[in-house]
Amino acid sequence: MAATGGLLRGRRTYEFFAGFWPRAPADDPLAPVINGLPKYVASTTLREPLPWANSHLLRVDVAPAVGELKEQDGRDLRVLGSGARVRSLLERDLVDEYELLIHPLVVGRGKRLFGDGIPTTALRLVESRTTSTGVLLASYAPAGG
Repeated sequence: MAATGGLLRGRRTYEFFAGFWPRAPADDPLAPVINGLPKYVASTTLREPLPWANSHLLRVDVAPAVGELKEQDGRDLRVLGSGARVRSLLERDLVDEYELLIHPLVVGRGKRLFGDGIPTTALRLVESRTTSTGVLLASYAPAGG
């Protein structure tokens, strides 16, 4: 996470994270990393200044803004949560790598990350490992890239 160039969020995920991480316990090793990273928030309803330190509002069309951010310093942008944001990036072919956490649990229903309207994309496995609790951590890249 420390090598990340920034976090891309939609409004709802930003507000959820901003309600926790700035006040996270001092002994949480992720708190200083996440709080110190630039946070880019795609929203038409939020107004600046955003309350969480290092937060930047993207009020323009997200696709060109993300394209510009990707070109700035070569460091990765990460999207944690923000399913609607992920889908909008998928539709515009702006995802370089997918990091999926696959939990050993069948829920049976719920929101789909890769739903209708997402173009079919062949992927190649870049890396995988399994945690002690059986969660599969899998990284995929588009097969053509």
